[in-house]
Amino acid sequence: MLAMEILFWFLVFIVFYAYIGYGMLLFIMVLIKRLFTAKEKSTLDIIYEPEVTLFVAAFNEKDYADAKVQNGFEIDYPKHKIRQVWVTDGSDDGTPEVLQKYKDQGVEVYHENKRGGKIGAMNRGMQFVKTPIVVFSDGNTVLGKESVQRIVNLFKDPKVGCVSGEKRIYNKEKDNAAGTEGIYWKYESTLKKWDAELYSVVGAAGELFAVRTELFQEVEKDTLLDDFIISLRIAMQGFTIQYDPEAYAIETSSANVKEELKRKVRIAAGGIQSIIRLSPLLNVFKHGMLSFQYISHRVLRWTLAPFSLPLILLLNLWIAVDYGITNFNNLYVLLFFAQIIFYTMALLGWYLENKAIKIKLLFIPYYFFIMNLAVFLGIKRYFKGSQTVNWERAKRGTK
Repeated sequence: MLAMEILFWFLVFIVFYAYIGYGMLLFIMVLIKRLFTAKEKSTLDIIYEPEVTLFVAAFNEKDYADAKVQNGFEIDYPKHKIRQVWVTDGSDDGTPEVLQKYKDQGVEVYHENKRGGKIGAMNRGMQFVKTPIVVFSDGNTVLGKESVQRIVNLFKDPKVGCVSGEKRIYNKEKDNAAGTEGIYWKYESTLKKWDAELYSVVGAAGELFAVRTELFQEVEKDTLLDDFIISLRIAMQGFTIQYDPEAYAIETSSANVKEELKRKVRIAAGGIQSIIRLSPLLNVFKHGMLSFQYISHRVLRWTLAPFSLPLILLLNLWIAVDYGITNFNNLYVLLFFAQIIFYTMALLGWYLENKAIKIKLLFIPYYFFIMNLAVFLGIKRYFKGSQTVNWERAKRGTK
C-alpha cells in the first residue's frame, strides 16, 4: 500500500505542477532574476518602424473579411509601411471576391481553388512577403490599434526572432461554459508574461504573432499547430519569443462547449504531433531554459497530466477503501470525496450549460474536464490519422 500512496502523490504532483505549480515556481524565478539582473535601458526613444506585412491565411471568412480589412487600415502605424496580404486557398463562399474590391487600396489577394489547409496557405503565401517583419493573424479577429507598433518595438532587440500577441475573448455577462475560455486565457497570459521575462515564451498564439521574415522556415504540409511549430523552431535557432499582452487580437468565445471541444481536440492532436517533431527540444542539456519552460508549460499538459487524472481517482478509491471508505478522519477518504464533488460539479456544469440557470462556479471544473478530455480524443485522432490539416473552425458566439 505504501507504493500505491507514493504513486498517488507523484501523480498529484504532476497535475498540480502542470497547472498551478509551474506558475508559482515561474513567479519565484522571475523575482530572483529581477534581483540579480540590472534594469535594461529603455529603448522607447528609438524610432523603429520597419515595413510590415499583415498576413491572413483565410478560409471562407466572407462574414469577417470587410471588418478585418478595415481593422488593418485603422492600425496605428505609418500607412506607407504596412501591407495586407491575404491567401484564400480553397475559399468558395465569396471571400476572394469581397477582398478584391480593396485591391486599389493596396490589399493583395492570392487565391487558389485547391484547399491545402492553413499551413499550406502560409507556406505558399510567404513568397509574396517582401518586408523584414510579417504579422500573422486570423480572419475573424480584431487587432488592437497599437498592436503592430507594440510588436515591432520588441524586435528592436536582435535576439528576438518572434513576438506573440495576446488572445482576448469578448466577455459577456451571461456567458455559457465556453466563456470560461476567457478566464483560462487570462491565466495563460500571465504565464506567458513571466515566461518571456524569464527567457522566452514557449509558442506563439496563432491569433496574433510576428516573426522576422528571414527566419521563417517552410513547415510540413500536414502540420496542425503552425504557430507553435514556426515560433519554437525559431527559438531553437537561439532566438527568443517575446510577448506583449497589450498587442492583442480579440474574438468571441466558442458558441458552446461542443464547439470548444472540437477546437481543443485539434489542438491536442497538434500538441502530440509537435512534441514528436520538436523532440530535440526535450533535451534540457542542449536547449537549457527553453527546454525547461517547454516541458513545464506545454509537454506535461499534453501528456502526463491528463493521463494522471483518472489514475489519481482510481488509486485514491483503492487507498480510501483500504483505510475504510467511511473513515472521514482519514486524508485519503476526504480527498476521494473531494474528487467526487469536483467531477459532480463538472457534470452539473454540463447539464446547466444551455439552461436558463447560469452558475459560473460550475463551469470552471467543467471546462477543466473538457480540456483534459480533449487530450485523450486528440491523441486518439492523431494516431488514427483522422485529424485533417484543413480548417475545422469552431463556431464562435456573438459579442
